[in-house]
Amino acid sequence: MGNLFGKKKQTRVTEQDKAILQLKQQRDKLRQYQKKINLQLEKERLLAKQLLKDGKKEKALLLLKKKRYQDRLLDKTENQISNLERMVQDLEFTQIERKVIDGLKVGNECLKKMHEVMSIEEVERIMDETQDSIEYQRQIDEMLAGSLTQEDEDAVLAELEAITQGDVELPEVPSEPLPEAPEASEKKKVSEKDRSRKKTEREALAV
Repeated sequence: MGNLFGKKKQTRVTEQDKAILQLKQQRDKLRQYQKKINLQLEKERLLAKQLLKDGKKEKALLLLKKKRYQDRLLDKTENQISNLERMVQDLEFTQIERKVIDGLKVGNECLKKMHEVMSIEEVERIMDETQDSIEYQRQIDEMLAGSLTQEDEDAVLAELEAITQGDVELPEVPSEPLPEAPEASEKKKVSEKDRSRKKTEREALAV
């Protein structure tokens, strides 16, 4: 069944991880000891109070001296716990710093590869070309905004007129008359016949 789902990825446990774990275990043991001593001191305090009521002052005094000694042990235990916690925090922070350093190394390697692909000269060339393009666009914007001098305006108009004359050519007028269409020729013949007939009628009436 394990082979069906593949092998689990094994996590690498470093020496720092082992050290942090041991320190935390020691800290937890000291806390348990501290809790146990506190319960015992509370019992002894109540017992010393009862001994005083019973008139056993010497026993009560001896018990309080023992309690005082255990209080000092508790103070030392608290200091040890604080030292352990500080050491754990230092180790954990060192691990974070190590990860940051590893990340910086990877970033530096990427930057080196990028610098190999694009040199300083290449960057300067691209920047110069970009600046030239910006300057060219600025000149166009100024021309479109009407910032040309009168001399520039005259030069532009002269160039426009030269381009217009060079591109537009009118067709030549033919020297020979164009042939008439057949329909127009027939109409012309009928009109001439009518005029001849009317002229004959007028001459006959005049006689």
